[in-house]
Amino acid sequence: MKPIRCISVLLMLVAVELLLVSWREPSPSATREVKVLCIGNSFSIDAVENNLVELAAERGIEMKVGNLYIGGCSLKRHALNVRGDSAVYSYRVMTREGRVVTDSVSILQALESDEWDVVTMQQASHYSGQWYTYEPWLSELIDSVRLHIAPKTKLFWYMTWAYQQDATHGAFIPNYNGDQAYMYDEILGCNRQVLKRHHFDGFIPGGVAIQEARKTKLGDTLCRDGYHLSYTYGRYLMACLWLEVLTGKSAKGCTFMPEKMTDEQRKITQKVAHKVAKKPVIK
Repeated sequence: MKPIRCISVLLMLVAVELLLVSWREPSPSATREVKVLCIGNSFSIDAVENNLVELAAERGIEMKVGNLYIGGCSLKRHALNVRGDSAVYSYRVMTREGRVVTDSVSILQALESDEWDVVTMQQASHYSGQWYTYEPWLSELIDSVRLHIAPKTKLFWYMTWAYQQDATHGAFIPNYNGDQAYMYDEILGCNRQVLKRHHFDGFIPGGVAIQEARKTKLGDTLCRDGYHLSYTYGRYLMACLWLEVLTGKSAKGCTFMPEKMTDEQRKITQKVAHKVAKKPVIK
């Protein structure tokens, strides 16, 4: 075979091999899918029902988020609902196509409706700093959920936040003396116990992120009513944190943000979320 012809054949073989490799292996920028189910309440609405899907899409991730919602739902009530297979939740599913809400759904129905990558759990905010409200309900909930998820599905614990100092929530004074710092310390203590006693695959330090953001120019203004997050930078901060913890992708530099939110608020919340996701300071 002549040298020129030989080189041409080799080049053709290399080109074919590169084509096969590119077909077999998606490029680093290819979209991947993450499916998350929250066993939650209004504090999971604050975290996942706005901004999260859009932020994930900007990072090349197609995200499906299911949220099992009952207002103020505690670990005890979740555990009893699983025990009785009670179809009492508003099941809210977020994708890039929008939100679909289905009433009268049980936890078991939602768990078995898809192959979830992550299932999250949380305590009701008013009980989040009171350890006696966690057990035996958290243990029961974990055991029940594990029976109905795939081996690959990961369980994450979601830490809620202390109320704003001027909050008028009915539990703020009787449970926490109307003191934000005291409430935060009690929540930290309970979350340390949760992570010490149970093997969770991941931890979403929402309470830490809110407290850190309160130290910035944003001040103690993250909540719209003293306990639920503001529709702009409060919810955006939480979505950025969930993005980083769930996917490992940084929220810093994302351009998506809700209307009426300033570019400065975007940068501050992204920075806080990134810092807390890397080092939550919980142990």
